[in-house]
Amino acid sequence: MERGKMAEAESLETAAEHERILREIESTDTACIGPTLRSVYDSEEHGRFMEKLETRIRNHDREIEKMCNFHYQGFVDSITELLKVRGEAQKLKNQVTDTNRKLQHEGKELVIAMEELKQCRLQQRNISATVDKLMLCLPVLEMYSKLRDQMKTKRHYPALKTLEHLEHTYLPQVSHYRFCKVMVDNIPKLREEIKDVSMSDLKDFLESIRKHSDKIGETAMKQAQQQRNMDNIILQQPRIGSKRKSKKDAYTVFDTEIESTSPKSEQDSGILDVEDEEDDEEVPGAQDLVDFSPVYRCLHIYSVLGARETFENYYRKQRRKQARLVLQPPSNMHETLDGYRKYFNQIVGFFVVEDHILHTTQGLVNRAYIDELWEMALSKTIAALRTHSSYCSDPNLVLDLKNLIVLFADTLQVYGFPVNQLFDMLLEIRDQYSETLLKKWAGIFRNILDSDNYSPIPVTSEDMYKKVVGQFPFQDIEMEKQAFPKKFPFSEFVPKVYNQIKEFIYACLKFSEDLHLSSTEVDDMIRKSTNLLLTRTLSNSLQNVIKRKNIGLTELVQIIINTTHLEKSCKYLEEFITNITNVLPETVHTTKLYGTTTFKDARHAAEEEIYTNLNQKIDQFLQLADYDWMTGDLGNKASDYLVDLIAFLRSTFAVFTHLPGKVAQTACMSACKHLATSLMHLLLEAEVRQLTLGALQQFNLDVRECEQFARSGPVPGFQEDTLQLAFIDLRQLLDLFIQWDWSTYLADYGQPSCKYLRVNPVTALTLLEKMKDTSRKNNVFAQFRKNERDKQKLIDTVAKQLRGLISSHHS
Repeated sequence: MERGKMAEAESLETAAEHERILREIESTDTACIGPTLRSVYDSEEHGRFMEKLETRIRNHDREIEKMCNFHYQGFVDSITELLKVRGEAQKLKNQVTDTNRKLQHEGKELVIAMEELKQCRLQQRNISATVDKLMLCLPVLEMYSKLRDQMKTKRHYPALKTLEHLEHTYLPQVSHYRFCKVMVDNIPKLREEIKDVSMSDLKDFLESIRKHSDKIGETAMKQAQQQRNMDNIILQQPRIGSKRKSKKDAYTVFDTEIESTSPKSEQDSGILDVEDEEDDEEVPGAQDLVDFSPVYRCLHIYSVLGARETFENYYRKQRRKQARLVLQPPSNMHETLDGYRKYFNQIVGFFVVEDHILHTTQGLVNRAYIDELWEMALSKTIAALRTHSSYCSDPNLVLDLKNLIVLFADTLQVYGFPVNQLFDMLLEIRDQYSETLLKKWAGIFRNILDSDNYSPIPVTSEDMYKKVVGQFPFQDIEMEKQAFPKKFPFSEFVPKVYNQIKEFIYACLKFSEDLHLSSTEVDDMIRKSTNLLLTRTLSNSLQNVIKRKNIGLTELVQIIINTTHLEKSCKYLEEFITNITNVLPETVHTTKLYGTTTFKDARHAAEEEIYTNLNQKIDQFLQLADYDWMTGDLGNKASDYLVDLIAFLRSTFAVFTHLPGKVAQTACMSACKHLATSLMHLLLEAEVRQLTLGALQQFNLDVRECEQFARSGPVPGFQEDTLQLAFIDLRQLLDLFIQWDWSTYLADYGQPSCKYLRVNPVTALTLLEKMKDTSRKNNVFAQFRKNERDKQKLIDTVAKQLRGLISSHHS
């Protein structure tokens, strides 16, 4: 029972479950019945469920059938109405077909028109699209056309800018067109063409400024000269406390304010024509002479193309080559000043251009590059000037060269170039200038001395007197009191030489101008040069005149007088130098003039020449001496040659009245000593092998004549018997032999009070030997005469004693 109840309960539960599933199937979307059906198959009652499902289907079929039976009539009515509608629909279809046929027939033209309209609209749309594309292409074509025009007119920098816009702005918008690809492919070629053409313009520019550097430099130096002239005019105006001219260190020459970032013009490179502007008052500046736009254009073009470094290297390399060409001087530069001027103009022109480039471009050249070029130029220029200036023998040319170098240095100093080495080199040229001046003045002095008459200057009027005194500082109160006509003691070469010394000083001063030297340096330079003039040039000229073969005693006497007055004038030369340099002689390290020494040396040389000349004249007279050394006759007068000699000496010493006393006395004493020495030599010479007492007597008369001349006082100032002492040796020797006072000589020899103190035993023996030989040869029968034998023995005895004296003296 319980099992049956349980089975029944389960059956009821299953039936309820199946009922639920069927309701769920009926109420649920067919897409979601999968889980429901799965629950049926998961249980083991699907067979029973199928039966339940079939039962439910049959129930629904019966309900449908009931529903259809209920609505059947309505359905039949609906079918009948539908058949009627079909007939009407057929009619409507026929009408529509007819209407369509008519419409098609009537709209055929409209369709054609619409087709045409469609084509027009399509064309219009295509045209509009084409116009739009052309509007994009036209700027490209216009820019390209503009580019070609700019290339043709050589406006390369704008062409490069146009090319940049074309490449980066316009071509990317139409890059899919073939012609754009052609343009793109052509752009590198155009860039290279612009580079090549701009480089060609730069080469033309470089060649042009190389040819016209001298014109640029000439212009710069003219402007510097104008500025210096203006400075000098200002400095010449009176200023309190100003004692010396000074010079501005720098001044503006050219206005270099031009744009440095873009070219000023699109003109071709080159030098502008300024030939018609030379007569204008204002000298044009560098930017007025040179069109620098090719440099700027090429620099900007290469900068835009990313090749600035290449351009800078090329420019610097070419300018270095040009610098070497400019710095190579012509071989004949030293011949004329124009050669130096052209050389300087080229150098100045070169560096004016470089300085302008330095200040108007950003980095094309830099200060280090300019300094390097200037160092090279300075060394080569100084070497060239040293070489070529050494050939200059004309002081005027050297002076003009110095002025040109100063202008050259001042011009370049304005542009900031150091020029100290040039001024140092000018100091070297100053020494050369001094040498050329000395050579020139050597000729001047030679002409003055050769043309002088060596006679005192006569003056017949007050004007003539003042003229001479104005030329030479001379003061003599006694002469001023004398009546005209009267004579200056010196000859014409004195004022001429004095004035030429002053002219030399002026010439030295000219060279020192504008060298930026202090007054002390100028004073020292002038004094040293003047000392060279006095001690070397003038001294040599005077020495040459004094040593001249045909110089006479009168000329020598006048030279001594002249040099005495020139020596006195040295203090006035000192004052003259002090006045023009404003440096007092008392200043420390001030060089003193050596004129006094020069004129003293010349005077001493003239004195010596007088002494030598007198001695030569005496020798000439002595050559006329013709003694008969074997004569036995006793003469009663002096020899004729000696009488003439004494007369000559008297007349000569009469001319010495204007000489300083000591000079005349020395000349007279020298002449007497030379005469005495020559007479002694004449007596003792080896050619005179024998002589007689008679010859000694004649010789004694001649010596007495000489002593008489000495006693007469031919030159005032000698003390009593001083001049006679020149003949004392001869006098004592002759007295010893004529008086035959050997006993006294031999007894007193060696004593200070000896009567024959000046007689040398060697001299006495020599003369005694000559007399002994004479006695032996001339007196054949001397051995038969007792007195002759005694005399011969006495001579031998005296000779023996003299030899003893000599030997004892030597021992």
